Amino acid sequence: SLLAPHRVPTVPVKNLTGSSPVNPALAGITGILMSAAGLPVCLTRPPKLVLHPPPVSKSEIQSIPGISHTCRKTTKKQAKKGKTPEEVLKKYLQKVRHPLDEDCTICMERLSAPSGYKGPQPTVKPDLVGKLVKCGHIFHLHCLVAMYNNGNKDGSLQCPTCKTIYGVKTGTQPPGKMEYHIIPHALPGHSECKTIRIIYNIPPGVQGPEHPNPGKSFTARGFPRHCYLPDSEKGRKVLKLLLVAWDRRLIFAIGTSSTTGESDTVIWNEIHHKTEFGSNLTGHGYPDINYLDNVLAELAAQGITEESLAQEKD
Repeated sequence: SLLAPHRVPTVPVKNLTGSSPVNPALAGITGILMSAAGLPVCLTRPPKLVLHPPPVSKSEIQSIPGISHTCRKTTKKQAKKGKTPEEVLKKYLQKVRHPLDEDCTICMERLSAPSGYKGPQPTVKPDLVGKLVKCGHIFHLHCLVAMYNNGNKDGSLQCPTCKTIYGVKTGTQPPGKMEYHIIPHALPGHSECKTIRIIYNIPPGVQGPEHPNPGKSFTARGFPRHCYLPDSEKGRKVLKLLLVAWDRRLIFAIGTSSTTGESDTVIWNEIHHKTEFGSNLTGHGYPDINYLDNVLAELAAQGITEESLAQEKD
């Protein structure tokens, strides 16, 4: 009988360019030991970073069924609702006549004592106490108004204790363009479907009153930024919610880059995107079985859920 041919074991050589010499060294030692034992050795190549899909011609790009248009622009801030902060917050609060003897987590003074907030004084009496109706957390009204005035003043409030959102949270993303369409290639781990490609483009500009340094210019590095979702039912749902996030100016912000340390620049804003098409060496690619669920949770933390889609249609 013929002997079955030996299967040649592969020894991965990872991180050849990385700072740690351990993996290649181990692979080398393993290889020496195996060849000393008379076993054939085949070293596999280190994995390659694949940021972009193969070239796609215009005729291969398709619009996404169920989603109108293939491009969306945002301009400056939404029109302000002409209400005072006190009027805005009243909608979300119940008065508390006899507060418990515990701290206001904004000013850290007792709720039974006046607010210790020391900044510009709101018109609310410092000893009034209010309870947020959905989550039940209690604060000095004075402190909540001060917090609201320090924020985006968009008619929404986020509980500082549990992050429950009241009203519609909007952000301070600078003006730009978001394109989205289907390309005829599959992502690793999603071989059964094509891919949704999102292209974000934000030009540099001058910061508005809602930004960290109004009147100062800001940079916008790395645009256009290409991001990818599987064109599955769940992938399309994520895209629809990302479009709501884009319209509410929540995908980017102006701040300090955590990767380069540059200030006054456009940064991602707590909704993670996959920018690596065909590999996952940076952690921003596929396969990643938890990604779609994680990004749905990040969108929900910004107040964007299935209910938001129904609201946007109204």
